Amino acid sequence: MGTPRDPIYAGHRYPAEIISYAVCLYFRFPLSLRMVEEMLAARGISVTHETIRQWGLKFGQVFANRIRRRAPRRGDKWHLDEAVISIAGKKHWLWRAVDQDGFVLDILVQSRRDKKAAKRLFRKLLKKQGRAPRVLVTDKLRSYAAAKREIMRRRSRKSPTARAVSWPSFAVPMPPTNTFMRGFGTRSFCRSGSGQM
Repeated sequence: MGTPRDPIYAGHRYPAEIISYAVCLYFRFPLSLRMVEEMLAARGISVTHETIRQWGLKFGQVFANRIRRRAPRRGDKWHLDEAVISIAGKKHWLWRAVDQDGFVLDILVQSRRDKKAAKRLFRKLLKKQGRAPRVLVTDKLRSYAAAKREIMRRRSRKSPTARAVSWPSFAVPMPPTNTFMRGFGTRSFCRSGSGQM
């Protein structure tokens, strides 16, 4: 008895391994459809380039989603920066977000460097990552602070699950009430002996 076949391959006469191999070759490497057809033909598999194109349209996004789901979660410390670039002689801004491991989370090219552009970057990042960062490192551009304030406020109003989960009061360590006993005081206070037990 064989292994159960994935339902997304229902109605296809080729095995799932051949379909996934052809789609992987086409999307992973800079190969044309005809080159993939020739590579499969060299292995004794007769498939037309049009069939490979249809497989790419049907299965490409499904495979990408599965790979993305299996990929490790990106870091929760985001570094945001923008750089000026020239496209066709016009000045544009390249906005970039990188996590603490150096993985590029997202990039965005805008013709302006203001709050509206920063908000667009934040919305795109939050939608793609699915969560807000723990730490946000910027170059102190005021657009970031304004956009963050507005986007985060909207998120917290929209859904109660988007807010930070607060710890129960018994799990949070209480700050010490008598700080003078731990030596936090002036020299004269410590010398006088009034801070001792």
